[in-house]
Order: sequence, then C-alpha cells, then structure tokens
Amino acid sequence: MLRLGLTGGIASGKSAVAAMLRELGFSVLDADSLAHKLIEPGQPAYNEVLREFGNSVLSPDARVDRAKLSAIVFNDRAKLDRLNAIIHPRVAEVVFRQFDEWQRAGTRDAAFVEAALLIESSIYKSLDGLVVAWCEPQQQLERLLARGLSEAEALRRIAAQLPVEEKLRLATEKIDCSGSLDETRRQVEALAAKLRRSQAAR
Repeated sequence: MLRLGLTGGIASGKSAVAAMLRELGFSVLDADSLAHKLIEPGQPAYNEVLREFGNSVLSPDARVDRAKLSAIVFNDRAKLDRLNAIIHPRVAEVVFRQFDEWQRAGTRDAAFVEAALLIESSIYKSLDGLVVAWCEPQQQLERLLARGLSEAEALRRIAAQLPVEEKLRLATEKIDCSGSLDETRRQVEALAAKLRRSQAAR
C-alpha cells in the first residue's frame, strides 16, 4: 500500500481533490480536522495549548476558540511555530497509526493523508509520494474573500504557508485546480488509474 500525502495552499482545491479521491474508493485521513480534535478538552494538546497561550483563547464552554487562537498565531510567526510544535508530532503519530490500520485491513492500492502543512511539519518525508493541489495565487485570494475573510486576513493566511512554487517542487504528482471542477476531476481520475496500475504491476 502506498502512503501518500495530499497538500496545497489554503483555498487551493485540496479538499475538493480529497473528496474526489474518497468517491473513487481511496481512504483519505483529514489531518487538519484531526489537529482540531487534538485541542479539545481532555485531548493531549489541550492543556499544552492553554499553558502556551493562556485562557484568553477559550470560549465560554471552556473549548479552545479556534478563531481567537488563529488571530494570535497568524499575526506572530513565533507563536504559530510554537503551536505547530505542539500539534504536529501528535498528528504524525495518529496519521501513521491509521496508515498501519488501513494496511492491516487489506488496503492495497494507496491511502492518503490530507493536510495543509504536510511539508511544513516534515510528515511528507516519511511518505511514499506527495500530491500537491494548486491554483493561481489570485484565485486563492478570491476564494478566501468569498469565505468572508478580509483581504488583510486572507493575505496573512496565505503568507503563513509555504509558497506554491516550493510545494510544487516537492510534488510527485500535481493537480491543477485553477479550472473547472470537471477539469480537476479528470486529473484526479487519471491519478487514481495510474496508482492502481502501478500497484497491480508490483
């Protein structure tokens, strides 16, 4: 079983590609959602986040308010790095445990972990390949504005991630999400067929 990563900049089409892969029968672990769960009360990273950032990041129900936390870390690179140092090792542990479980359950072709920061966290170095979903930077900005972010906040979010050129340099496969969903789907279907052929030939 190939252990593959799926990444891309914010609002680049990564989640759409992940959904298409699931429709085609591949197992895809959403590591970004996993990271959110790890900071819930009672979970491993919760107390560490509070020690690092204080109770000001809590909502009235004592959960970590991700909007408050984001406002802090996306305005201070050092604080973002500290948050990532808390979260990334724990995410990696769960990701590779899940890969092992899928393999034991008989997954043959490939399974994916989808995450915005696969490269930044260095998880990609332990994978068999990296699929990068990408679009033009102006499209990223327009999509984030459509989600309700201000232009300044959208630009901060984009700047907090590696430039798309750097991600593409590390890619073993690339999915261009700058066109229509149908155009993206055709590329994903071609990738799926290629993966299944390569595994069948082993």
